[in-house]
Amino acid sequence: MENCIASSDIIFDYFPDLTNQQKVQFNDLDKLYRFWNAQINVISRKDIDNLYVHHILHSLAIAKVISFLPGERVLDVGTGGGFPGIPLAIMFPDTQFHLVDPIGKKIKVVHEIAQAIGLKNIKATHGRAEQIHEKFDFVVSRAVTKLKEFYPWIKGKFLKESKNSLQNGILFLKGGDLQQEISESGLKAQRIPLKIQFSESYFETKYVVYIPQ
Repeated sequence: MENCIASSDIIFDYFPDLTNQQKVQFNDLDKLYRFWNAQINVISRKDIDNLYVHHILHSLAIAKVISFLPGERVLDVGTGGGFPGIPLAIMFPDTQFHLVDPIGKKIKVVHEIAQAIGLKNIKATHGRAEQIHEKFDFVVSRAVTKLKEFYPWIKGKFLKESKNSLQNGILFLKGGDLQQEISESGLKAQRIPLKIQFSESYFETKYVVYIPQ
């Protein structure tokens, strides 16, 4: 699979219950990211052919851990070009996603792609997480920094009442040996290996790190 360019079919294989609209939206991401990436580099040029495995499917690993509920609010910190926020917003159209990144050009790409595929449940802000004064059920992020540096950015941004099967908290996409990083953070964290969910070798050392609040 990884020796060829994976198409949106890989998403449909792992998530067989998508609506036709969701399938169209996931399918359209390829041409949109290729177009915008040629102008504003949000994905490594060498990696654009791996969009569906390395970026979209990786983002959707969170959807294998939790199903966000209608009306829940999710903050995506350091979203870059929209990961994991855009794939998750497609997957959970009744959940509200707020995507934040300090680089304005990347937020422009998020706006353009969300508008092009008709996503109504995304808000995108050019800024830092510390500048967001709303509260959320969950915070998601994709390896923007070490946990002990990340946590102060979002501390105090959680709604107190948990409605989901998981307590409100952080869902952090991260790779490698995380034991020391978790230990240094002093946080109570659960590592969920992605190799259980996905057969591609890319996920062999990747995890969702869940930190309840």
